[in-house]
Amino acid sequence: MVRVPGSVLVHEHVLVDFIGAEKAGRDRYALDEVVRVATPKLLELKAHGCVRLLECTPNGLGRDARLLARLQDATGVELWTNTGLYGAAKRSGLYDYAWKESARELANRWVREYKQGMDGAKPRFIKTAVNGFPLEDIDRKLIEAAAITSLETGLPIASHTNGGAPAAEAQLEILRRVRCPLDKFIWVHAQSEKSPEAQEAIARAGAWVELDGISEASAARHRECVLHLHAKGLLGRVLISQDAGWYRVGEPGGGNYRGYTYIYSGFLPTLSSDLWKPLLVDNPRRAFGT
Repeated sequence: MVRVPGSVLVHEHVLVDFIGAEKAGRDRYALDEVVRVATPKLLELKAHGCVRLLECTPNGLGRDARLLARLQDATGVELWTNTGLYGAAKRSGLYDYAWKESARELANRWVREYKQGMDGAKPRFIKTAVNGFPLEDIDRKLIEAAAITSLETGLPIASHTNGGAPAAEAQLEILRRVRCPLDKFIWVHAQSEKSPEAQEAIARAGAWVELDGISEASAARHRECVLHLHAKGLLGRVLISQDAGWYRVGEPGGGNYRGYTYIYSGFLPTLSSDLWKPLLVDNPRRAFGT
């Protein structure tokens, strides 16, 4: 069995609900059932040396710090949650107030969550999203709000980015304008960018290139991206994860809940073992903290 002691998965999910922010809620699922489904998957993961999973479900799409606390207690795997709002998926994760409030007002909400916590849990990163390129007004507002929040809290920004490198660069321009350090920005789903040179450029700017969605079907593509960035001396700007899990609210039994262990059993063995610790231990802590 491949084990990477102290490893961290930076982009996974436990529960997601795409019904829409104004309709999603805890009344749509049974907490005990989700705990029953997710617990064995997390225990399987723990056996590979994983000590922490960043749960990337944002507010409006099923974020539930109460659920994560139950699972953390049951498994011993740390489960970090987030603040922020998600602007992709046809805007389904946006509450009505997101359209009306300014970036400053949205940031005030997220800073307040950081200071006060949610159900006893303090968010450890900002999760947001842009829907494509060129950015629309709502996309720009969400990223500006995230940058303001990062400046005031120190939290990193994990941004689901539709639109590839042009959308990533547009977000970096907003961070530059707000004077938010670019090393606070994580380009989520960077593997969707076909140009290795474009991935390289974002990494050289100082941002993080997150290659998530790793699966048996995508392993060759992810390996190619990792090795290119490594060859260019940029392994220290690379994050990897699977975007797995997904108890889907509204589907019988939560649907097909994908486990978290392929990255260890199937993907890491395709890389030199001297890359494992930088990718799964060192880089996650540099990007997200300890």
